[in-house]
Amino acid sequence: MPETDNTTGNSQLTEEQIRAATIGELVPLVGSIHIVDYDPQWPRLFEREAERIQAMLGKRVLLLEHVGSTSVPGLAAKLRIDLLLVVANSADELAYVPALASAGYVLRIREPDWYEHRMFHGSDTDINLHVFSPGCPEIDRMLLFRDWLRSHASDRRLYEHAKRELARQDWKYTQNYADAKTAVIEEILARARGEEREEARKDDSSKEQEC
Repeated sequence: MPETDNTTGNSQLTEEQIRAATIGELVPLVGSIHIVDYDPQWPRLFEREAERIQAMLGKRVLLLEHVGSTSVPGLAAKLRIDLLLVVANSADELAYVPALASAGYVLRIREPDWYEHRMFHGSDTDINLHVFSPGCPEIDRMLLFRDWLRSHASDRRLYEHAKRELARQDWKYTQNYADAKTAVIEEILARARGEEREEARKDDSSKEQEC
């Protein structure tokens, strides 16, 4: 249930589901979703957070990536940096939560039934730090979506248009806005997966010819 400007495999969530996953107070959205033009400073904000997390967790960091709309040059986004962190076992909170908490990160989402997803907010930068375990399909999904948007301007424009249109609507929670993007995200991912399958088919065909 990540409140992210990126893809998630989660379906439309009820308020009860959102409340169940939220740690602390569930705060309704005040005002509208604010989308701004791409800022070249966003990668630097990611790098600063990544350095902090790496310093606190060391070898416990198996993967740390900039994801979400702020990771795609030229794409408008909410003013929130999304990070993807992979640790050995995201359900083993004692292995990493205290270290992150000591650096000011606050655990806000716990989803045992959805890939043992955890999400933190930052102390001095507006971030969503998503934590998963190796092999979680959401990892590949998030990276595929990011990489596709980085290299396909038409889908980047499509996604931005959809986000701006949805941002004009009224939403009770930010998560409701995130869920509303599901249709356009799935449309784009279908094209990305189709190209992946075609590339794999070509590779297999080339290997057969070599043999």
